[in-house]
Amino acid sequence: MAEAYIVAAARTAGGRKGGRLKGWHPADLGGALIDALMERTKADPALIEDVIFGCVMQVGEQAINIARNAVLASKLPETVPATSVDRQCGSSQQALHFAAQAVKSGAMDVVIAGGVECMTRVPMGLSVMLPAQNNFGTYMSPNIVKRYSDTQFSQFLGAEMMAEKYKLSKDQLDRFAYESHAKAIAATQAGAFKDEIVPLTVTLDDGSKVEHATDEGIRFDASVEAIGAVKLIREGGVITAATSSQICDGASGVLIANEAGLRALDAKPMARIHHMTVLGGDPVIMLEAPIPATQRALAKAGLKIGDVDLFEVNEAFASVPVAWLKETGADPARLNARGGAIALGHPLGATGTTLMTTLVHALRDTAKRYGLQTMCEGGGMANVTIVERL
Repeated sequence: MAEAYIVAAARTAGGRKGGRLKGWHPADLGGALIDALMERTKADPALIEDVIFGCVMQVGEQAINIARNAVLASKLPETVPATSVDRQCGSSQQALHFAAQAVKSGAMDVVIAGGVECMTRVPMGLSVMLPAQNNFGTYMSPNIVKRYSDTQFSQFLGAEMMAEKYKLSKDQLDRFAYESHAKAIAATQAGAFKDEIVPLTVTLDDGSKVEHATDEGIRFDASVEAIGAVKLIREGGVITAATSSQICDGASGVLIANEAGLRALDAKPMARIHHMTVLGGDPVIMLEAPIPATQRALAKAGLKIGDVDLFEVNEAFASVPVAWLKETGADPARLNARGGAIALGHPLGATGTTLMTTLVHALRDTAKRYGLQTMCEGGGMANVTIVERL
């Protein structure tokens, strides 16, 4: 079987809700990301055999196959097909898995995987709210309701359940959130994100044009005290908006190829995809699956937690990576070394390849070997991807 390699990886800088990316249509944002990957690799467009994009809210401006619309908004020819994936927050990580599986099988040689989510223009939950408002029903079928009676599927409840199950205090979570900002600040000031970010020209409210190349969500004045003072989301709980991922606009992507693809591209890879796992778990606590998924992935890959040099565990809520650290025994210094979604934002369907972009660049910059990425997903699932720097 062929290998799957990451040839290039890029992302936009995150845009805050109502921030600098609010004027960008999601298809245009995805198209700009595709164009950036093509420019960075100098790839012949005829070599791209498919584009797979993750997106969670596939409604409104993100409806009717956002991946194909991103291709049509890009400089790629109309002959390049595309499809959209929804594995909730892991959508673009799953897009990467599908692309890797395609090239490993030999069915294709070069595929772009990525994701886009404009949460300002297509708010979280819109795909549920619109049908409800128009009396078109709900995704909760009678059999699901019967199986999970007297419960609710809520990420916010799940985050609190994680904190309670793993005995995590509010102070622990507040400090983790502060560290996310501190790491992101240090990485930004050191220029660590420069190679991975695709600069975009944005028009401000006053009509002036500026370059958007810095993540808007980072709070450069962050302090543990300020984070600790934020109101609780749920009375009696420990989670606040400050210890949760930020609503974010963004796009990201990777170009995946096998050996034949590398020869056709005349390219050297950044990393090899060493292992891929996906696992389901309890949909009520919802956010716990990264823990057993990581354990399964390491066992299948023949690795121990100490063999992995860098980890990216999505900071959907601080309780997720903190519980993951506690259960896996991973070195905290290797986790989200350049900050996470609490500081940088979580553009839902784009976050998977956003994290992978940061991971492969960090491995390259530090000359480390193995990186592992995982994230919690709606419905109680988790993807795990292990890569090896080349």
